[in-house]
Parts: sequence; C-alpha cells; structure tokens
Amino acid sequence: MRFLHPERDEQLELSLDDCFIVPGCFEGGSRLEVDLRPDDFLGGSHPLVSANMNAVTGKRMAEAMARYGGLGVLPQDMHPRTVERIVQHIHAASPRFDTALWVTPEASLRDVQGIIRKRSHGMVVVVDGRRRPLGIITQHDLRDRDQYTPAHLLMSPRPVTLPHDVTSRLAFERMEAARLRAAPVVDDAGILIGVLEKDAAVRTELLRATMDGEGRLMVAAAIGISGDTVRHAATLLEMGVGCLVIDTAHGHQARMLETIRAVRAHVGDRVPLVAGNVCTAEGTRALVEAGADVVKVNVGPGAMCTTRMQTAVGRPSFSSVLACARQAHAMGKKVWADGGVRHPRDVALYIAAGASRVMIGTTLAGTYESPGDIKEDREGRLYKENYGMASARAVQERHEGDDAFTLAKKGFFREGISTSRIYLREGFESVGSIMVDVITGVLSAFTYVGATDLQAFRDRVVVGVQTSGGLHEGMPHGRIRD
Repeated sequence: MRFLHPERDEQLELSLDDCFIVPGCFEGGSRLEVDLRPDDFLGGSHPLVSANMNAVTGKRMAEAMARYGGLGVLPQDMHPRTVERIVQHIHAASPRFDTALWVTPEASLRDVQGIIRKRSHGMVVVVDGRRRPLGIITQHDLRDRDQYTPAHLLMSPRPVTLPHDVTSRLAFERMEAARLRAAPVVDDAGILIGVLEKDAAVRTELLRATMDGEGRLMVAAAIGISGDTVRHAATLLEMGVGCLVIDTAHGHQARMLETIRAVRAHVGDRVPLVAGNVCTAEGTRALVEAGADVVKVNVGPGAMCTTRMQTAVGRPSFSSVLACARQAHAMGKKVWADGGVRHPRDVALYIAAGASRVMIGTTLAGTYESPGDIKEDREGRLYKENYGMASARAVQERHEGDDAFTLAKKGFFREGISTSRIYLREGFESVGSIMVDVITGVLSAFTYVGATDLQAFRDRVVVGVQTSGGLHEGMPHGRIRD
C-alpha cells in the first residue's frame, strides 16, 4: 500500500473515515475472478470474522459464519459445557443447508412461537415420528389463532421439499416457480435434514463454507488471560476448535505475554493462535515474539466501546492496523482488524492497511443468528440487545462467582456500553445478507484497484486522505420522501 501524498499522509493518524481508495486499471474480466481467501491460515473464502462478544457470537452465528465462508469466535465467558455443545452442533451441521426448526403435529402455536424467530428462514417444519415433513408453518400461519392451536391445524400440508443433492440453480428455480422463500431439504429416505432459503441457494455459489481439516464447519473460540488458561486452551483443543483467540482489552502487558507463551508451549502448532488487542508496532512485536501467529489490532473503535472517552487511550483505526500489519509482516506473521466496521468500504480499507481478516461485532448483532431473543419496541420494530465486553454488565457476568462487594468494586471500571438496541434492518436481517453485501463491495473494490487477490491488492492499492466533506459527498444523499 502507498499513500496518494506520502510526504504528508504518512505523518497523519487516520481513522477509516479519513481514507479513500484511488481507482486503478483492472485487466480481468469479472469480479468473480477475485480470490478473497485470507492468507493467515487455511479456512474461509473471505476475511470476515464475527466478534467474540456475548451478544454477537453463539451457536447460530458461528454456524452461519462458517457456512457462508467466514469464521465465528465464541466468547471467552462461555461455560466449557456450553462451548462443547455448540462445537458439536457446528461440526454436525450441514455446510449447505440451514438447521431446520421442527415440531410434532401435537405441538401448540405457543411452542411454534418460541422457536420461529431463531432462524432467518422463519419456517417451522411439522414432522412425523420419523422426522419426515408433513407441513410447514410460517409467521403468516400464526395470525389470529389461539395460543393452544395444534401445529397440524396451523401448517400448510404437503410442502415442497428439496433432495439433499439438489444443485443450487435447480433449488432456486423450484422455489421461484412455487413462490417460496425457503423449502425443507430431505435425504434419500425423506427425512428432514435442513432448510434452504432461495437467496441462500445463490449466496452459496459466491460464499464457500469454511471447513476444518476433517471436513466440518470450522469454529474458533476465545480465552482470557486470567485463571487456568492452559487448561482452558487444552479443553477447547480437545473439543475440536479450529483456532484459539487470546483476548483482552489491553494486549501489550506481561500477563498476556505469559499466557501466549504458556498456551503455545502446550498446544504447539496444532491450531493458529491469535492474540490481542494492541495498536502499536511495539505491541505487535511483543505478541509475535511471545508466540502469536496473528495479532488482533485496535483499541477503542468498536460501537459498544467507551475506552477512548473514559481513558483517552487508543489510536485511529486505519493507522493502528497499518502500523501493526507492517510490523507483523516484517516478522512473517499476520494481523486481524477488530472493530469499527460500519460499511463494506471499511473492510476494503482494513485489507488495504494489511489485515488478513476483519472482525465485526455490532453490525452482526442485529440479525436472527445473533444470541438472545428478538424483541419489539412500541412501534413494533424488531431489535436485539447488544453490550460491550468491557461494560459493567459484561464484567458482572464474567465475575459472577465473586462476592457482591468485590463485584461492586469491579463495576466501577467499565469501558463499554451495558445495553443498546440494535434494530434488524429490512433486507439485512440475516448474516448471509450482510456478508453478501460486504463481500460484493470488497470484490468490487479489488477490481477498482486492479487486483485479484489479497497480496496483489495490498501491493497495488493507493490510499488518499479526505476531509469530512469528502466522506459525506460519497454517501447516498438522494432526497427521500417521508
């Protein structure tokens, strides 16, 4: 990467909003020629990672991220038994088809309401004793019905089903012809094995699943730097986690370096080791020398983070990643950019600065796949609650074993928002729709620069610095009538 005016721009501390990419000549023929596979370790068709936040990544998020070519990182606060259950679920999940929601014919409307918003496909399948589809239920079927109406009276019978070996094109055409948003998928014996959305049939042509060495969907997990970290890491490794992330708000500290060394000594090279967060070349060098394969970069840009306002500590996001990536690359290692993503352009800029993957939190919190139940505000708009991992709420959950007085003291030290409503946006209610939006934007950014892979993009990209007016000018500003 080079700056448009290096004699001046190299001296500036820059946020993502301060930067833009200068177009170059593309000699290829299509955006689909671009290869976005990360260059840090095997796994993934693109660089998106869901943040290890309690309100962002759980079972559904990690499964969806892997199915659509990204990677989900389970939070460090999860109980080991919960992590084990989630990892087993993800490893057993289909790389192509979403997990089906199903009930028996005797289940009530109330039972259906409890699960129908757990998946973006919004479909509950009614099955017989052998789990063969008898009918389907959608939100439309629940209107103006008694809470205890049995499922067999709610369902639309004789559903259109898809065979497990159906091609994406044929599946799309069948659903298009039947005017269906999604359809159950069955095996050769007619037993329900999943659900395929019409849009997902197209997405899977663009976003290839992230698989581990044993052909299962890959999942990562985070650990902290307190407690028996080596035992925790060993347990996660036994469960089959494909990547370990050692995470703390201030990564450039002695306890972090000790943890990296200890975990590296125990796990060896069996899985990649990611550690962070830092925002300086010195911090990056220290983590790499301690044994990290990948350094997680940024302090303060996250939507739920108040670190910079509480402490004045941090660094503008683009400059953080640029400085850390230069240091890591010089040592043969890689970096992830963590936080601050609001638009697809931000991912492209992070890659330009040298990131191999980009971690996203709040943008994914307002989806069907994030943990927690969907709620409605007074106007009927759907939302989910989100909170920062350094907030008073997260601290209390993390140290629930402490006595009340100790918890009260720890509660004074908070660097995050404890509650925030993240509304589901029309057209972007699912992880798949958000990832397609981001990835198509990044694919186009590569072609504007004239690159077909990450390294070529970094080599060719020219970044300029703009005023706030320049940023505003590039935003959609057509007048919208209320």
